[in-house]
Amino acid sequence: MPNAIVFYRIARWLYLKRIPVLPSLFQLLIFLLYNSKVPPTADIGKGTYLICKGIATVVIDGARIGTGCRIGIGVRIIGKGPYKNVPQIGNHVFMGAGSVIAGPVIIGDNAVIAPNAVVTKSVPAGAIVGGIPARIIGRVDQLNYDILANQADVDGHADYLA
Repeated sequence: MPNAIVFYRIARWLYLKRIPVLPSLFQLLIFLLYNSKVPPTADIGKGTYLICKGIATVVIDGARIGTGCRIGIGVRIIGKGPYKNVPQIGNHVFMGAGSVIAGPVIIGDNAVIAPNAVVTKSVPAGAIVGGIPARIIGRVDQLNYDILANQADVDGHADYLA
């Protein structure tokens, strides 16, 4: 079964060509197959990937997600009342499983949102945020690996806690 992003791309193309009804049918198909909401009104950049085929992902209408992002399973990109603006996510952002990005926030390029973090304020470019509510816990330029690279060739286990 293809990734939900494939169905989104078709729905988005139909939406931009102003073809009636069909984008809604593709959104329904995404919901039925993946239990996800990825509307064609959202602007998702090229190369952005939904991990685990996009299962349980929720994206609010009108959200903007940049290019080359990784969106984990169960990520929710939602609005927050009384604001009418929705999240804007930069390029090459990693959003861990179960994270929530709520409100009229701006996530800078190359940021990392830790799993299960709840982001309610804007995040600067290159920051690593985690927690509830999310706080800056590091910088991407201080990592000794590329968070967006799929390094499935590394053997061994994680070190023990000290």
